[in-house]
Amino acid sequence: MSDTRKTAGSTGASRRDFLKTVGVAGVGLAAAPYFIGSARAESKRIMIRDPGGTWTKGFNESFFDAFYKETGIEVIGITSAAEPTAEIRSMVETGNYTWDIGGSMSLSSINQLAAANLIEPHKLDDHPVIKSIPAQFRTPYAIGSDIYSTAIRYNTEKVKKVPQGWKDYWDVKNFPGRRGLRKYPFDSIEQALMADGVAPKDVYPCDLDRAFKSLDKVRDDISAWWTSGAQATQMFSSGEVDMMPTWVARILAARDAGAPVAISWDQHIWGVDVWAILKGTPKADICRQFLVFACDPQRQAKLTEYVMNGPTQPEAFKYIPADRARDLATHPDNMKLGIGIDNDYWAENKSEALDHFNEWILG
Repeated sequence: MSDTRKTAGSTGASRRDFLKTVGVAGVGLAAAPYFIGSARAESKRIMIRDPGGTWTKGFNESFFDAFYKETGIEVIGITSAAEPTAEIRSMVETGNYTWDIGGSMSLSSINQLAAANLIEPHKLDDHPVIKSIPAQFRTPYAIGSDIYSTAIRYNTEKVKKVPQGWKDYWDVKNFPGRRGLRKYPFDSIEQALMADGVAPKDVYPCDLDRAFKSLDKVRDDISAWWTSGAQATQMFSSGEVDMMPTWVARILAARDAGAPVAISWDQHIWGVDVWAILKGTPKADICRQFLVFACDPQRQAKLTEYVMNGPTQPEAFKYIPADRARDLATHPDNMKLGIGIDNDYWAENKSEALDHFNEWILG
């Protein structure tokens, strides 16, 4: 990054003006001057894991450039594969840090890493900015940055009767159309259980035997199985499928680009992306300062201009246009229709479920 970077949502105001205008973030930084002092003395750069794609621009414009403008501390985004748990383990065990913060990591992955003593406690639960994030979106080791969701995506030109939940999606007779599913137990297990009549509140702990019996019912009706968001988008664009559960941010991006797609929010499955500090990084204080900064409601709102995941700060909706807010997972109208992923369940049962799923796929 160059020294000519611009502050997201700023016009080059002084630090005093900045603190007057950023609301909660200004209060947070003013309430924690020890962050700024210790961080400035410690280093002028931190490295943060970046998932790539639209996230790169979103992180730069919403957080990294503005943080540099405010503090003089440079933030470098380093892209990586999804859920780089093995990389994080190696960094912590060797003390050779490619990045200091895991950005946009799933809460289930961070829970696993924290249990192995590979994540630093953030120690920010009493900070006013962090306290304003609902408790379900944070732990002592992770702070929710955004909420992603999986919902039914359908082609508005081909699907005339829209499935309202997973029971309908499994009903190929009354809700015709070529279908897809995710080739992974995450989401697919929960969907199969709800399709079989399990109430959302009773999905966890998952009855795997019941889930696979439910999947048996639609095995022959699944036209395509996807393993990545890009692949799911391509399957839809090529006409291989007419409906498919996939990540909402991908659906909205396609819709905004002019594709004939829409979302059925009933029984969508949402999860938490988080910030987490790697255990033992010598820049932990800078990382804590950055987390407070990035969790400001206005900055979370800025991120939705690039990545249409829901903010974890309820106050962020004050700064998001109403038509855009309605499309986000954490909008109250959408949250009441969804089910939150049980990260503790998946931390304990991922291996068993994955083995069972792979055996089932092979027939």
